[in-house]
Amino acid sequence: MSTIKVMASAAFREAYLELVPQFERASGHKVTTLWVPSVQMMTRLKGGETVDLVILSAASLDELVTAGIIANRVDLAKSGIGIAVRAGAAKPDISSGEAVKRAVLAAKSVVYSTGPSGIYLASLFERMGIATQLEPKLKRVQGEPAGGVVARGEAEIGFQQVSELLPVPGIDIVGPLPPDIQQITAFSAGLHVAATEADAAKALVQFLTAPAAAPVIRKKGMEPASA
Repeated sequence: MSTIKVMASAAFREAYLELVPQFERASGHKVTTLWVPSVQMMTRLKGGETVDLVILSAASLDELVTAGIIANRVDLAKSGIGIAVRAGAAKPDISSGEAVKRAVLAAKSVVYSTGPSGIYLASLFERMGIATQLEPKLKRVQGEPAGGVVARGEAEIGFQQVSELLPVPGIDIVGPLPPDIQQITAFSAGLHVAATEADAAKALVQFLTAPAAAPVIRKKGMEPASA
């Protein structure tokens, strides 16, 4: 049996951590996982680091396919961005884009990640015309959940993929971004062109995209890619 080496970003982590042990029991294969922030992952893979399978946002995987590093892309799940406050804190109105704009302007501090959700939020705040006003109170985190910063009281409002906010203790999820400003990100798996365990890695992807995986993916705050 094979040992599959996976490099993955955190958005799919909770579903992955429940599904992979099931795959190991069913297949006899072992899976070792490197949890790497998206920005670092791109740098490491473009720098020549090799694994069997990469799990990352679809847009970033497409970039790696174009660069000849990843052989293919298979979508696993879709995730929206959520908003969190410290447990017990007053929940702001987030019923519309304008309401979210008012909420972040009123907050003493705002945190988001350097991953896909943070990249989108930076562009959203630019479009709203409030990026300059927010800059002094913005915190950006890498390799740590934005929710953790909120839980410690170091930021009043946090933004991240809903799937990454759900497991964080000490926060209340206010809800997803309203539809008029929501950004849905697809997270996907891609086989590395230099994979040494390609067949086993493909079997893992098949397992993660099988109908039986869908309830776990939904439970962890995402939608299956096929939905």
